[in-house]
Amino acid sequence: MINEIKNDAEVRMEKCLEVFQIHLSKIRTGRASPGLLDGITVDYYGTTTPLRQLANVTTEDARTLMITVFDRGMSAAVEKAIITSNLGLNPSSAGAVIRVPLPALTEERRKDLIKIVRTEAEQGRVSVRNIRRDANDKVKILLKNKEISEDSERHSQDNIQTLTDAFIKKIDVLLAAKEAELMDF
Repeated sequence: MINEIKNDAEVRMEKCLEVFQIHLSKIRTGRASPGLLDGITVDYYGTTTPLRQLANVTTEDARTLMITVFDRGMSAAVEKAIITSNLGLNPSSAGAVIRVPLPALTEERRKDLIKIVRTEAEQGRVSVRNIRRDANDKVKILLKNKEISEDSERHSQDNIQTLTDAFIKKIDVLLAAKEAELMDF
């Protein structure tokens, strides 16, 4: 029973880490990344469709994304969706290919992005701690129902704390890497 609680906590903490990584990938650093356009949707014949389903997004060089639209008639709609996405990007069309140059980030904008990244990291840490609390509560219920001994309860809480510390450390490592990436000129 204790192993099930620990394994459940570990799976949930892993999901928190994945969500944090996804949030980090959406924060622009000045380098071209196809993941930057993941949140963009295009009106495709009356249906809101993710850009990834309508086009192939690749990096042409360090500061340019290249979008190859599958249906050439949708090029204008894809351009419009990118412009209205509040990412501050200005695409330029050349037939079936749309190029999106990424402007360099200013020092002030970089510092704002670091604040956003730190906030995301703190939310990730809080989520991991909430999972720890839930797991410890389940262990306490087992102790209360006399299904485990006090020693087993203490040992399992120590294991859960060790797991929590490991995931918080992973979040901190990702945070430090993203901060370094943001401040890299």
